[in-house]
Amino acid sequence: MLIILAVVVGLLVVLEVGLRSLFGFGNPLIYVPDAQIGYLLAPNQRTRRFGNRIEINAYSMRSPAIEPTLPDSTLRVLILGDSIANGGWWTDQARTISSLITNSGNSVNIGNYRKIEVLNASANSWGPRNELAYLQRFGNFHAQVVVLLINTDDLFAVTPTSLPVGRDRNYPDHKPLLALVEVVQRYLYKQKPIPEMIALQNETGDRVGKNLAAISQIHTLTRQFSSQLLLVMTPLLRELGEPGPRDYEITARQRLIDFTQTQQIVYLDILPIFNSTKNPQALYHDHIHLNFAGNQLVSQIIERSLGEVLKNELIFKTD
Repeated sequence: MLIILAVVVGLLVVLEVGLRSLFGFGNPLIYVPDAQIGYLLAPNQRTRRFGNRIEINAYSMRSPAIEPTLPDSTLRVLILGDSIANGGWWTDQARTISSLITNSGNSVNIGNYRKIEVLNASANSWGPRNELAYLQRFGNFHAQVVVLLINTDDLFAVTPTSLPVGRDRNYPDHKPLLALVEVVQRYLYKQKPIPEMIALQNETGDRVGKNLAAISQIHTLTRQFSSQLLLVMTPLLRELGEPGPRDYEITARQRLIDFTQTQQIVYLDILPIFNSTKNPQALYHDHIHLNFAGNQLVSQIIERSLGEVLKNELIFKTD
């Protein structure tokens, strides 16, 4: 019996070590609730998930440590977004959109600037109202350009809430005791619905209008911060090709176009660009999130557009 017990314990130890070292279980990213923003990634975290490096800095960004003031000779860009900007567990830190722009060899001939620095303030399922609250809390970190990276679903996002934190397995508020515990909770335990979340997701009223109002406030803040705003929207996978976006999405998209024209916001709709590529489905990790190829294409599009946003202030190289 002692031998059997020792073998079982040994196997469990090997399994625990393997789950931690190979897959990163036992060390998930932790979230903290926030009354205005809804929730944030807890600051100062590092982990690896399925081999992908993830680093969160002191300002809850998926970025390396930064100086709160603008370094000399640096063009700083602040990306605000959801899981598409963040990249999630399936994207290594070096393959996020922000890192690709920062590290691009095409980046810039930028006058007196010697380098470009792209900050990544994002979290899963954020919408324009979460991103507005983040900007109100932390400011723009002296960025010359703020990029608001949304997807079609974000036009219908609900009001910020901290309800998922500590109650939804995708938003843990503490580390599990063991990697084995996390695996059981994530894959073998059925997630219980959060009744308050169900009610919130059925939010009535003009959601599109509320989110456009949040984008308008973001635009106002960027002007107050002496920044320029670039609005970029990626499509859902099912929007590509025929029949394309659903009727309610077409209506919301047109409202966004009219809004950006009235507000004089530089707006990039990625849908027609993706549709013009040979195999747009190959740009996606799943039905909404981009893979490395998708991130590369979007980063190149944003990079080329920075010159338009900054007009004559900077000259960006193109291929």
